[in-house]
Amino acid sequence: MSTSLTSDALVLVAVMTDPRDLEIARLFGWYRIPLRTAPKVIAVDYLAFYQTKAFKDQKWRINYIAQVRGHELTTRGELLREDTDHPRSREEYFKIQIGPLEQLLDPILADKWRRITFLYTTGEYLLSAETINDLVVHSEERQVLWKALRDRLDQNQTYSAVEAQDIDLDDDILSLLLGIKELKEYP
Repeated sequence: MSTSLTSDALVLVAVMTDPRDLEIARLFGWYRIPLRTAPKVIAVDYLAFYQTKAFKDQKWRINYIAQVRGHELTTRGELLREDTDHPRSREEYFKIQIGPLEQLLDPILADKWRRITFLYTTGEYLLSAETINDLVVHSEERQVLWKALRDRLDQNQTYSAVEAQDIDLDDDILSLLLGIKELKEYP
């Protein structure tokens, strides 16, 4: 496993329901979550991918993690352009940009858990887990995890000002951009 995963990393266990989604993550470096079912905080350090029964002999386990590089809000139709006729093509989705998939040395098995939704954990728990149940943060550590998640939520809802750069624009173009002037007809 990557040495970049630290014990204090925030990890979101995300459900992978289709092998095609794993290929998209591997080849294109992103994972999607419908806005309507998304967890409150997606600004985490890593995603750990729980594979459902659709993965046949690789089902009910976490085999891969990926570092989160950023996220944006878009529509399913924009993400999956070949599915523009899909009934949910206009629904909003988070597109989470990720780094390369990193295969765990030993998969984290579901054991008794089969159907899960999103689950938050830490790098420390992920590095030592044998089963999904081992990822559950307990006792006073749970308060530390929730504080870290709240801090991330606050950080991602605060936007820092970006310094404007001086750009030389023609006065006519600037007037058009500001809505001050109508477009002139040019020959």
